[in-house]
Amino acid sequence: MVADCYRREASINQALPPQIPAPRLQWMEEHDGWVVLGIDAVDSGRLPATPWRADELTATLNAYTITAEALSTPPASLQHVGLRPVGDDGDFAEWRNLARGATPTDVLPAWMPLGLLDVLGSLESGWREAVAGHAVLHHDLRQDNVLIDASGAAWICDWNWPCLGASWFDLVLLLATAYADGHDATSLFTQHPTGRGVADEQLDAALAALSGFFLTSGGQPPADWSPHIRQHQTWCGEVALRWLADRRGWAF
Repeated sequence: MVADCYRREASINQALPPQIPAPRLQWMEEHDGWVVLGIDAVDSGRLPATPWRADELTATLNAYTITAEALSTPPASLQHVGLRPVGDDGDFAEWRNLARGATPTDVLPAWMPLGLLDVLGSLESGWREAVAGHAVLHHDLRQDNVLIDASGAAWICDWNWPCLGASWFDLVLLLATAYADGHDATSLFTQHPTGRGVADEQLDAALAALSGFFLTSGGQPPADWSPHIRQHQTWCGEVALRWLADRRGWAF
């Protein structure tokens, strides 16, 4: 139930360490199955500009630096919410399923080079080991889950899906959107405190896993609960795959 997601968010929000730049819950009301959360307003808060502006992307990466440091190990305040390892509820196996015929390739966009399925499946198979860790992840760090305030600082919102893993995994999809807007995503990743020391194969495994998940999800029938979700998923999958292709020297 959606209401359960809001109840969980309320519990998580109240347990976040105080230094994390996240708007805080002030009150919660429930009535007849409805849940309403009253969360602090961000001063002149707005979504980051599209395409990404360099200053707002930097502010968001700085906000995540603070967040990742505070959540490098699960604080006692968060342990009661039942954090599980990333992927504990399922595997990223979409490229492998496509390569062996378990999933029909017609779910993929027409531009997708099917000759890459085997190599993508091989990369994807290493994702779980690549992103293993004990840090608390936001696990939904997207451009539309960030607010920029009047001073230009970034706030990380919508703490619905935290889990345990390597802190840098949160950066992958965020920086894929930056790659789509012409930023040097690989340099931004390697320069970020959470990305330092991460091997190329680890990042590529994460990009393979996310691109397969989003592209196959985007090929599913329309969802009545979100009429634009399939388009968004396909776009996320494409930008992750094109960043991976650029890193690997693939042309398509």
